[in-house]
Amino acid sequence: MHLITVDAHIQSPLTTVWSAWTQAEHVQHWNFASSDWHCPSATNDLRTGGEFHYMMAAKDGSMEFDFWGTHQQIIPEKQISTLLGDGRHMSVYFESTPEGTRVREEFEPEKMNPEEMQQMGWQMILNNFKSYAEGLAK
Repeated sequence: MHLITVDAHIQSPLTTVWSAWTQAEHVQHWNFASSDWHCPSATNDLRTGGEFHYMMAAKDGSMEFDFWGTHQQIIPEKQISTLLGDGRHMSVYFESTPEGTRVREEFEPEKMNPEEMQQMGWQMILNNFKSYAEGLAK
């Protein structure tokens, strides 16, 4: 299975990063790749077999979709493995470091868009997350 990886080193403690990643009220603040998109609603049933649903929408109303999946494995403050709604696998790893927390995402690419574009989009979302989580730690 071919995977794309994105990662970020976040200058925030692991507990802050975990909460910002897993609590729906936080997800709405960072889960978009560019400033002309937003995440108007989010839910996350953080348990094995639980689902997350993150509405991704263009601010001008031209497009929206439900990015969702079912959690396959959760190791608190370490790993979340998910089966996405379209059948692809995704895992997120959290690691405490002397500087804060490293977050690494691995996901199976979809077939509609070039892999470089997918990696760039997911990295942009992760960069938004990094900015948001670092702001929480201040």
